[in-house]
Amino acid sequence: MQIWPAIDLRHGKPVRLRQGDYDQQTTFGDDPVEFARQWQQAGAECLHLVDLDAARGDDPTANREAVRRIVEATGLPCQMGGGVRDEETIEALIDVGVARLVVGSRACRDPQWFTSMCDAHPGKLAAGIDARDGLVATQGWLETSDVRAIDLAKRLREATSNIAAIVYTDIARDGMMQGPNFEGLAEMAAATDIPLVASGGVTTYEDVEKLVAMNMPAAIIGRSLYDGVMDLRQVLKIASTPSL
Repeated sequence: MQIWPAIDLRHGKPVRLRQGDYDQQTTFGDDPVEFARQWQQAGAECLHLVDLDAARGDDPTANREAVRRIVEATGLPCQMGGGVRDEETIEALIDVGVARLVVGSRACRDPQWFTSMCDAHPGKLAAGIDARDGLVATQGWLETSDVRAIDLAKRLREATSNIAAIVYTDIARDGMMQGPNFEGLAEMAAATDIPLVASGGVTTYEDVEKLVAMNMPAAIIGRSLYDGVMDLRQVLKIASTPSL
């Protein structure tokens, strides 16, 4: 199972939010490159970046320099989400060196546009499906739609074969250190053959073991690494163990 250590960016600094609440922010130092190098030294082979400013509709370029520095400093494939809502942003971030982009809100609101972008940039775009009670949340988790997460996944697969992955996050679990929503992940995995990336609430080594046992292709891990609850080296060791 592939492990994507997360670096959430706000005003160019690495932070974490509780349940996507911008009023519940913890800042982890001033330089996100330090965290990127730390994860790389621990064995990370890829990184997951989130632009929290762009996600809520603020300046979409506020964190772009930080992203460029992370890509150049590590040379690792970086996946990035947050505020990716138009082709100009997609092309700008690909030019910066981001390997894969996660499109959330607009993929929900305008699946036809998203699948056309997947076809224009094969293997470069993943759908970020963030759910609250099984329904898709958009606009930096500030709004909840009436679209079921698994229905959106099915619709996207029917429309294109060029989608890279689905990054599935249960908002109620994100940043809460309570473990992922395994039931929701299993339902999503059963609904589509698009590669699934588990995100939100992966907190313990047992969580990682269970995801491996579920044959989950990849997982994003954030706060538990920052807080020292898990050691990335041990996580990577578990993730590299073949499932039975």
